Amino acid sequence: MSYNDRFIRACRKEQADQVPVWYMRQAGRYDPDYRKIKEKYSLLEICRQPELAAEVTMMPVRKLGVDAAILYSDIMNPVASIGIDFDIVANVGPVIANPIRSADDVERLKPIDVEGDLGHVLETIRLLDRELEVPLITFAGAPFTIASYLIEGKPSKNYLRTKEMMYSEPELWHELMRKLGDMVIAYLRAHIAAGGKAFQLFDSWVGALTPADFRQFVLPTIERIFAELSDIEQPKIYFPGVSSGELLPTLHQVKADVIGLDWRVTIEEGRRRLGGGFAVQGNLDPTVLTAPIRVIESYAKEIIDSGIDEPGFIFNLGHGLFPEASIEKLAELTAFIHSYSEKAIAARNGKEASRV
Repeated sequence: MSYNDRFIRACRKEQADQVPVWYMRQAGRYDPDYRKIKEKYSLLEICRQPELAAEVTMMPVRKLGVDAAILYSDIMNPVASIGIDFDIVANVGPVIANPIRSADDVERLKPIDVEGDLGHVLETIRLLDRELEVPLITFAGAPFTIASYLIEGKPSKNYLRTKEMMYSEPELWHELMRKLGDMVIAYLRAHIAAGGKAFQLFDSWVGALTPADFRQFVLPTIERIFAELSDIEQPKIYFPGVSSGELLPTLHQVKADVIGLDWRVTIEEGRRRLGGGFAVQGNLDPTVLTAPIRVIESYAKEIIDSGIDEPGFIFNLGHGLFPEASIEKLAELTAFIHSYSEKAIAARNGKEASRV
């Protein structure tokens, strides 16, 4: 089998024969084989075993036929290296033993040592670079999303403590953003050096901010991360998470190649708000996967028809897969995306050729 570069070509807004597809959280609890592994090992234990983490990363590529793999890891992994004690608690999420609440707490954060503390992550990437026949996406959590866990101490619905620091101690907030930005830059640069073929910056919860607050408190750090990594030729994706449609017009100067869209904004509207400078990724509502396959395909068809209006479209979900998703439906959906988009692209190219 030859190397499948559809995903990379779409990131670069080049023409492809089919729309590429991958799914956020595609290595996860919807897969019975993954659930068996989780009976023996925690998420963090899997991450510390490169061969096992690589195997879990490759499972959806083999089972679903997706066009890219995404590294099996967690956005919290790098914070252990900067001095944060945390655990991933079942049915809760990241829980921080030493939340950041003061200037002293921020001052104590140390620079990341990727090779020394996270060598197992880099070894997983090296293994996958040798084994995969599709591109490997690596990733990091964006500073606001990481900060929300570090300050709240656990997942939050209203981000009260996080916003309190933003509004009440802006200088302290910006210092925290600076340190987390440095962490992300070093971590992602090491990923690419180890063999990553693209990276995604997950800002899962930044949609909790108004556009004005995003511009003031978060966007400068996002722009700095992508600017400092702009020498890297591999594609760069920014996913501003759920409920982020109102933030899209603020991203025009971000030096990313691809912007991920959630399901609350159409592909067409997302492109309009972004100003046309990016490839886009998205944006099926994950809960549609509970429907019969014919319904899922009808939603996918609408997204594909809009996506192929312009070069640079990657089919994905508007957020991550959930444990109740059907692996059989996902495999059917992947096959449908490939077959339907191939016919639609060929038909569109034929019409354009006839007009020339």
